[in-house]
Amino acid sequence: MRILFLEDDSQLGSWVTNGLREEGHVIDHFEDGKDALMAAMAQEYDLLILDRMVPGLDGLAVLKSLRASKNTTPALFLTAVGEVDARVEGFDAGGDDYLTKPFAFAELSARVGALGRRREGLEARQAEATVLRHGDLSLDLLARTCKRQDQQIELLAKEFKLLEYLMRRPGRLVTRTMLLEQVWDMSFDPTTSVVETHISRLRTKIDKPFDTPLIRTRRGEGYVFGR
Repeated sequence: MRILFLEDDSQLGSWVTNGLREEGHVIDHFEDGKDALMAAMAQEYDLLILDRMVPGLDGLAVLKSLRASKNTTPALFLTAVGEVDARVEGFDAGGDDYLTKPFAFAELSARVGALGRRREGLEARQAEATVLRHGDLSLDLLARTCKRQDQQIELLAKEFKLLEYLMRRPGRLVTRTMLLEQVWDMSFDPTTSVVETHISRLRTKIDKPFDTPLIRTRRGEGYVFGR
């Protein structure tokens, strides 16, 4: 799994990072909450591990911001703030698990594994879906058809693949690089405008004829799908 880890204690951070890497995970370790938030909004992670008391934004504020932007990545709080009220606050903010310091690495590893299995199960169920829906828009993956407000919309192959990728990530920032890699199987290329061209064509078909646009641009960052 790719894991974002927010912890300002460099010694503890290195210990946890090294341990999780030995188990095969890819870890992005941040000591500042603002840096962690920017990273979580710019790319996809399978799990967030967040300390509560860090410089910049604390872990609770980071998670609240992500949940407000419809980011549903599972989150584990790893913190010395262990009072019942603090735990409840963490769960209310959108946390999925809460482990207090000091802790045994074996327990952290077990909790990480459990959250990973839960996410894999959800993704498997989503992958099995043959029709993706968002409001009045539907995309039939078997029939290869697209409808909005019961109006048939003709999509070219790449437009279909692009829309499918966006619809599987509602409310989440999708960067230009992510689209190049996942939709076009290309590495980063600053000279190509293929993403912008296809986004424009897709908007012409699924947004402009209707009252509510579904594809939003975040200038300098990428795109967000959904209302």
